[in-house]
Amino acid sequence: MDDLALARHLAAGAGRILMDLRAAGTHEGKALGAQGDVLANAFLMAEVAAHRPDDGVLSEETADTPARLAKDRVWIIDPLDGTREYGEGRSDWAVHVGLAVDGKAVLGAVALPGEDLVLDSAGIAPLPPMAPTPRLLVSRSRPAHEAVEVAKAIGGELLPMGSAGAKAMAVVRGQAEIYLHSGGQYEWDNCAPVAVAAGAGLHVSRIDGSPLVYNNRNTWLPDLLICRREWSERVLEEVARIGD
Repeated sequence: MDDLALARHLAAGAGRILMDLRAAGTHEGKALGAQGDVLANAFLMAEVAAHRPDDGVLSEETADTPARLAKDRVWIIDPLDGTREYGEGRSDWAVHVGLAVDGKAVLGAVALPGEDLVLDSAGIAPLPPMAPTPRLLVSRSRPAHEAVEVAKAIGGELLPMGSAGAKAMAVVRGQAEIYLHSGGQYEWDNCAPVAVAAGAGLHVSRIDGSPLVYNNRNTWLPDLLICRREWSERVLEEVARIGD
C-alpha cells in the first residue's frame, strides 16, 4: 500500500484497538489510558516495522534513539492523543500517524475513533463555510494566553476541547476557525494534524509565522497555529502585538 493508505490503516487500526479496550470494561480512568497507550503503540510500531522497515519512527510511547535523525523519512506517531478524554469516556481524543520527509509533515492520518472517523491529508472534501463569529479552540483546563487575547481582539468565541488532534480536526471539519496553541507540544502532538490541516488548505505554522519543522533532536515544539487562511494574517498580527 502507498504511504497515505498505510497512514490510514495505522490510525484506523489503533483506533479500533482503543475502542475495543474501552468497551471491554476491564480498565477505567488512568489505568485505561495507560493500557490503551501500550496496546495501540505496540500495533503501530509492529506495522511500521513490517511495512516500512527502512524508515525512522518517533512515537510518544517508545524510547527515542538518535537513529531517526539520519533518516529522510520518519513516521511520527501518537498512539493516543488525549489520554484523559479517552479514560473519561469522551470522544475528543485521537490517534496520530504522520510522515515527515526532510523535516516537513508531508502526509498523515488522524483517527477520531469515538466518532468512527479517519481524516487524512488527501484534502478531498472542501472546507465548510466559516461562522460569522470566529471560533478559537482552547484547552479544557489551560486556555493559552495568546488565544484568549486574540479572541478578545478579533471578537472571537473560545471553544474548550480535549486533545490537540481533536482541536485541529475541528478546524478541518468547519467546527471552528482557529486553533492557536502556545503552551508547548511535542512533534507527535501535531505532525499528523498539521499534515491533514495543510492538505485541507488551512494555514499551518508556528505562532510567529515560521514553518513547523519535524524530526529534530529536541522534539519539543513551543507553539502552533492552524487556522482558516482568511484569518491567518490577522491572527499573526495580533500575536505579534501581544508579544511587543
